[in-house]
Amino acid sequence: MSIDLSDEEIKVIILGKLKNRVCWGAKYMPLNTLVRWLSKRIKRNGKKVQRAIRQLFNDGFILLHKKGETVSLNPARAKEIRNFIENR
Repeated sequence: MSIDLSDEEIKVIILGKLKNRVCWGAKYMPLNTLVRWLSKRIKRNGKKVQRAIRQLFNDGFILLHKKGETVSLNPARAKEIRNFIENR
C-alpha cells in the first residue's frame, strides 16, 4: 500500500533508516536498496525519494560514496541530524 508523504517526512524516514542501520561516515548503504525500500511505501515510484536524497546531499546531511552508488550520514553534522529527526 502506497501512501502520499510530504518531502520533510520522506527526509526524516531516510535519515532515520540510515541512523538505525548505523550508516555514519565510512559505513554506507547502497542507494538502490534505500530507494527500492522506500519506493514500495511511497507514491510516485521512488522519484520523490531520489529528490529528497538529492536535497539532503545538497544540505550536507548525507555523503555519497563510490561514484554516487552508496550513501551514509555525515558524522560532522550528527547533532543536527538527530535534532532534525526528533523535531519532525
